[in-house]
Amino acid sequence: MTERLQKVMANAGVASRRASEKMIIEGRVRVNGKTVTELGVKVSGEDAVEVDGHLLEQSDQKVYFILYKPRGVISAAKDDKNRKVVTDFFQDIPQRIYPVGRLDYDTSGLILMTNDGDLANKLMHPRYHVNKMYVAKVKGIPESNELERLRHGVLLDKTHKSSPAKAKLLSVDKKKNTAIVSLTIHEGRYHQVKNMLKSVGHPVEKLKRETYGFLNLDGLTSGDFRRLTNQEITALKKMVAKK
Repeated sequence: MTERLQKVMANAGVASRRASEKMIIEGRVRVNGKTVTELGVKVSGEDAVEVDGHLLEQSDQKVYFILYKPRGVISAAKDDKNRKVVTDFFQDIPQRIYPVGRLDYDTSGLILMTNDGDLANKLMHPRYHVNKMYVAKVKGIPESNELERLRHGVLLDKTHKSSPAKAKLLSVDKKKNTAIVSLTIHEGRYHQVKNMLKSVGHPVEKLKRETYGFLNLDGLTSGDFRRLTNQEITALKKMVAKK
């Protein structure tokens, strides 16, 4: 059985399928010792695939984890500045896994880790509307009309408006003039939560992702991770099989 090279790379946990395609075009991939730069190439389990000089282990075993990402960690498999990355927490896991989406360097919270490239691509696609709930400490105390603006969507720049979000004021500290706000969105634009709250006059001081779909951080502390149960894996796949 043969499959497209970029799909094999994604399933092996190298990167997303789109990122794998870019790596192929850049000449970073070799098949049976020959550099491949075209996207139509198909390979089987008998072919030797190398990415950046490293032999790819074509394993069909898919693994799925929740990581409670600490602040000060990069949501990537590696970093050219040698900063700590999310895969550093999985040194004893034989599979090459990578994060589904990203969290900012200074944002903590739930991030999915897997080598299932197909599921990762679907979860990140905006058509499936996977809800993510964030809790933010913001400057100032949001008024009701400002929360209402978030619920209807706000301009992120001159051309893009956010989709409606769920916004709730959780607590206030009048002495420090700060508040804790929860914001639930299904989009994933760059710095989106920070930009949304900034647009209504309340810059984020601290940000954490509490949930991803139905998954949460219960039982985990910063830096901890756990495997998903079979029921959770099935439920995730059902979420992206509806449309």
